[in-house]
Amino acid sequence: MDPIALTIIGVSITLTIVLVIIGIQIAFILKEFRQSVQKSNKMLDDAGKVTGTVSEGVTSAAGFVNGIRAGLSMITSIQKKGDHHE
Repeated sequence: MDPIALTIIGVSITLTIVLVIIGIQIAFILKEFRQSVQKSNKMLDDAGKVTGTVSEGVTSAAGFVNGIRAGLSMITSIQKKGDHHE
């Protein structure tokens, strides 16, 4: 066979092997990227749940404080009326 034909066949085989290896590596990289995105999404979902829970707690605490303020305001108002009538 002609040396040029052997060179072309050798280069073709080498390039095919290199491209297959690169394709396999790209598949692994994409798989790892997918796993990273899934983990990020899970962390963001969990952060959203925690934020919602904290927000509910803060809202409840604010309602409790407002209730105490209203109660104290009523007590103060009753005491002022009692002092005014005497």
